[in-house]
Amino acid sequence: MDADLSIRFADLDDINTIGFLAQQTWPKTYQEILSPEQLRYMLQLFYSPGSLRHQMLEEKHSFLIVEEDEDPIGFASWSPSAEEGVYKLHKLYVLPGRQGKGLGKAILDFIYEDLRAGEAKSLRLNVNRHNKARQFYERMGFTVIGEEDLDIGNQYFMNDYVMEKPL
Repeated sequence: MDADLSIRFADLDDINTIGFLAQQTWPKTYQEILSPEQLRYMLQLFYSPGSLRHQMLEEKHSFLIVEEDEDPIGFASWSPSAEEGVYKLHKLYVLPGRQGKGLGKAILDFIYEDLRAGEAKSLRLNVNRHNKARQFYERMGFTVIGEEDLDIGNQYFMNDYVMEKPL
């Protein structure tokens, strides 16, 4: 990673920044996968200030922000799952113009370091079955362990692969 890049834990003061980054990354990421209506619905569902606050405070998600020269360029979140020793990666997004430069790996390394300080056995995630991010996660050592179709309301579903990496 370049000297002018930093990764730090995010807090409630970063909610608007995370929401802004989601607005910048999601349309490019999902434009060929989701309808514009579902995209708007999901952004509101997962990235409204109230939803992000709930994820941080009630669901105990840890968030991070990646910055270049103090400008935010990416974010991620993770939390313990109901299964002992298994953690769930909920989000990992980097601005489209910054992808392919090692930031995703750096983010995962930051998360691994945080998890290894505890008793984590593995990191699990869901990725849309049509998202090219699946190949990124496979290069990072994740394997597909299943599929899920999650009802997110409004007659929309997330059609995902479940992937996992031992730590």
